[in-house]
Amino acid sequence: MADLPISLEDVQAARERIKEHIFYSPAAHSALLSEKFGCEVYLKLDNMQSTGSFKERGAANKLSLLTEEEKSKGVIAASAGNHAQAVALHGARLGISTKIVMPEGTPLVKVNRTRSFGAEVVLFGPNFDAAYAHAKELQAEEGRVFVHPFDDPAVMAGQGTVALEILEQIPDVDLIVSAIGGGGLISGILAAVRGIKPEVKVVGVEPEVLPSMATSLKHGQVIQVPEGQTLADGIAVRKVGELTFRQTSALVDDIVSVSEEEFASAILLLLEQEKTLAEGAGAAPLAALMAGKLDAKGKTVCLCVCGGNIDVNLIARIIDRGLVATGRLCRLIVRITDSPGALAQILTVVGHMKANVLEIFHNRTFTSGEQFGTTHVELKLETRGADHIVRIQEALEKSGATIIEHL
Repeated sequence: MADLPISLEDVQAARERIKEHIFYSPAAHSALLSEKFGCEVYLKLDNMQSTGSFKERGAANKLSLLTEEEKSKGVIAASAGNHAQAVALHGARLGISTKIVMPEGTPLVKVNRTRSFGAEVVLFGPNFDAAYAHAKELQAEEGRVFVHPFDDPAVMAGQGTVALEILEQIPDVDLIVSAIGGGGLISGILAAVRGIKPEVKVVGVEPEVLPSMATSLKHGQVIQVPEGQTLADGIAVRKVGELTFRQTSALVDDIVSVSEEEFASAILLLLEQEKTLAEGAGAAPLAALMAGKLDAKGKTVCLCVCGGNIDVNLIARIIDRGLVATGRLCRLIVRITDSPGALAQILTVVGHMKANVLEIFHNRTFTSGEQFGTTHVELKLETRGADHIVRIQEALEKSGATIIEHL
């Protein structure tokens, strides 16, 4: 591994530099998840860092290596949010002026927290790539030191310190699962794991809509994938780093992808069952486990909950999406006769089936193409799973209603 960007020694050195400033986050055993998935599940809760993300590790290491001259010039970074907060916090600790360029759609919680740490925030462009390009322009104009969010050996080594903790906390770990955005976290994890316990499997997880690392591995070179929208904004990266690609392609065991529904379901499960708030990237490893995309049966598995910075408005939408995916929220459009008592009849059926009506819309006018004397009723129901929804539909049809649409 001598020709790779970072080694175990780099990660160990990073740990010595940052250990006084980084929280030694717990690796909590989950009895519920272990029973549910047939393996011993541990959650490495790096969402408990001061800024709510693992990104502090890499930022703290990078900034600690700057010369006094570089510190005096200040630093600039581009980030979807977590790297921004990390650079801002540790820049303030070291007395370094920080400027952060963030995409215009960055969750408000991340923007506000970055500013609260003392950084100057510039909102620019629709995505990370545009923000990154603008940050490089500003760097050339102002002479600041650019702190890359992932493609920097010092950042990669800092992120890898999480793996040193995992190997100490879970000595018998068989599988470590990490989200992949630009590749900094998994590169650091791989350097540490391959140097200490190479038999441990390391698997990365990407959004289906932005499989940047998997696509690059498939082609044998860094490839920029098309734009895509994902709940996991922290790993919404179209192009991985050249250094992280080299490290990951040489050492990773597998990379899997998960859908938006799987992200939502994992966020909901962590919130409801584990009382843990995770952003999309932080829930990615659990999403892969829930979707059956990991070889985990009978093994000791560590899921890296790498971040918990999620916008409150987005949480509400994710919860609803997760409830739909797990059959606990559904929308039915039914056709009934337009006669007295017909609406009351279907509501009685729903009540007998122990479903809770959240919303109802009785459409007697806008039913183009329908037979005269019928009407549509749209129901938003709180249900108890997919089987419960099927039984409700059967009961409604038995009562004389016709199911037009089920979402």
